[in-house]
Amino acid sequence: MYPNPLKQKMKKGELILGVALDEVSVGVTTATCKLDIDFLWMDTEHRPYGTEAMTMLPIIARRAGVAPLIRVAWNDPALIKKAYDVGAVAVMVPQVTTAEEAAKAVEYAFYPPKGQRGVAPNWPRLAGEDYINVVQTSVEETVLILQIESKEAYENLDEILKVPGFDGLFLGPMDMSASLGVIGELNGPEVREVQKGLAERLKGTGIAAATLLNNLDMDEAREKIGWGYNFFSMSTPLNWGINTLNQNLKSLR
Repeated sequence: MYPNPLKQKMKKGELILGVALDEVSVGVTTATCKLDIDFLWMDTEHRPYGTEAMTMLPIIARRAGVAPLIRVAWNDPALIKKAYDVGAVAVMVPQVTTAEEAAKAVEYAFYPPKGQRGVAPNWPRLAGEDYINVVQTSVEETVLILQIESKEAYENLDEILKVPGFDGLFLGPMDMSASLGVIGELNGPEVREVQKGLAERLKGTGIAAATLLNNLDMDEAREKIGWGYNFFSMSTPLNWGINTLNQNLKSLR
């Protein structure tokens, strides 16, 4: 269970695939982690709960060999610390716009001397892991992903890439579409140009190019892999299930 291999897979440039958690539920988490996924996205930015709702869910994921990825609500040391302390392998920080904000996220995510995060994780005791080993080696496992979600952030990309310590840049297409003045046009030329440009500029940097699928469409996934993306959130099992069921219902009708 520890360490989870997500960071090493990212360093090797392997294709990383995950899904978002439909509900904060032991049963849903257990069932979802039976999928052939690398990470399980637990969202506290746009859902009405925080890390206190996670309880044992990150540990369930870890025991299944799946990396718990928690997206925090903001680039805040208290939120980032709690996400790792509850068991996240990876934390995703939204709305990172400048190099200064990227540097702050790194500072908040890692123990000294790399960062300034306080040392008192709760999950190792609950999981039966060697507490001292976990805190002494956590830098080898800890994954930090920053979200690029605005025109300004994209324009600042060269400066952001000079900041050491983060593992991936995740382009959020919905917020990017809003920033570009074409809100909701996720497959429009403006958003596609930025998506393609981000992947191109990350080649050879060692930083994973990350994004999500706008539609339940494998052609879209293959296209973005061709651009250079190697870290995908594949929507949710519920969305895939409803989509398949609707198709079957239409067929039977």
